[in-house]
Amino acid sequence: MALEDEMINRVTWKIPNALALVGSRAGEERNGMTTSWITQLSMEPVLIGIGVDNTAVTHRLIADGGSFTLNLWDSENTRVFVKFSKPATYEDGTLNGWSVRDGVTGAPLFDDAIAYLDCEVRHSLDLGTHTLFVGEVVDAGINNDKARSAALSDTRMKYGGVKRGGHGK
Repeated sequence: MALEDEMINRVTWKIPNALALVGSRAGEERNGMTTSWITQLSMEPVLIGIGVDNTAVTHRLIADGGSFTLNLWDSENTRVFVKFSKPATYEDGTLNGWSVRDGVTGAPLFDDAIAYLDCEVRHSLDLGTHTLFVGEVVDAGINNDKARSAALSDTRMKYGGVKRGGHGK
């Protein structure tokens, strides 16, 4: 029996995933992007991996800029993620109206994040539709230690599984 795309989607959407905003920058161009493909990969050095769609603005900015930030958000305030499902507009120190500052790497950190990691890219691996960017943590901070970090399950959003339109059979 052939494996159906719908079954792949239903199962992969059950994988528990954190939900965060990735900040990226190359030159003066900045972006923020919603992501749910996040994991820690090593303890020494501390490495964080994120999966980024190869066609995304964020992919280009991370590849060219050599860094990214991971901004964890309060699970009680998940509406922000919808605003960052498309390329962001940077003006007057904000991305899509949310206040940002430059991290150690120069990539944007969101002032309203409950915690953040600032990472320098150490490896990248093209895996088909997405690239795994592996960043070494060079700075970190907590703005709200009591809040629970958002997860994909806190929203009605779904991401992963089979690309819309099938998986190329």
